[in-house]
Amino acid sequence: MELDVLLALPLPLPSSPRVVALVLNELDQDEPDLRRINQLLASDVALTLRLLQVANTGQPELAGQVNSVAESLAVLRLSQVRTLATAAASAAALRLVGGLQFQQFWTHSLEVARLARSLARLVRQNQQAAFTCGLIHAFGELVLHQALPQQSAQLDEQVDALDRRRAAQEQQTLCYSYAQVGAGLTRQWGFPQPIADAIEYQEAPFEGAVYEPLAGVLHLAVWRVRARHSGFSANALATSFPGEVGDVLGLDIDMVLQQDALDWRGRQAVLH
Repeated sequence: MELDVLLALPLPLPSSPRVVALVLNELDQDEPDLRRINQLLASDVALTLRLLQVANTGQPELAGQVNSVAESLAVLRLSQVRTLATAAASAAALRLVGGLQFQQFWTHSLEVARLARSLARLVRQNQQAAFTCGLIHAFGELVLHQALPQQSAQLDEQVDALDRRRAAQEQQTLCYSYAQVGAGLTRQWGFPQPIADAIEYQEAPFEGAVYEPLAGVLHLAVWRVRARHSGFSANALATSFPGEVGDVLGLDIDMVLQQDALDWRGRQAVLH
């Protein structure tokens, strides 16, 4: 399937049933807690995507300027949020074919988002935009697993969907990867250009003509989360660290690892 054909498909993105239920429950309160709603929405990839899509396309003067769930809630009515959450409830029961595990995907995405936000603070980039980039960086895999179930299942047998080699394997097999799928859809949905560029160039942030620091931040965050889940030794961390990306941003491996530790001590598990 050609990329432009895939991007035109009306594919529903599945949300966490628990998050959807909690959002709807909070919205049913006499005085909904906006902070709680923000935390819940920002823990779910699909809800974040739909919320930003509506916020960036609903008012012409805000097109391409809304970077996060918090900013979206500032410009949307709660009735619009309820409509999105209610629609998400019907898709929450979906299960993808192949080897993509929902809980693993959600956990990975949230970890990358938190670390990207922390790294963005160090390099004076937009922290909310960085969190959004981290949360949605791999949502192209959700799309691919729905649009191309057979090919995705075959790829899953060769390399895990969250493995660092996945993008290259998809490029070889499909002629595009989850990063290009995600970038294409975020552009269609009117997301800010830095977010779309970060998603597209996350695998090789500074090799193309576009220089987007958020892509470098995202690259480092993904590297660290993958390394943690792979149980990398100190030597493996040192040899695999993408130093060329760190040099451009002014971040060395110790800075990344230290920020990672700080981020994890202060995190709150929304999904558990």
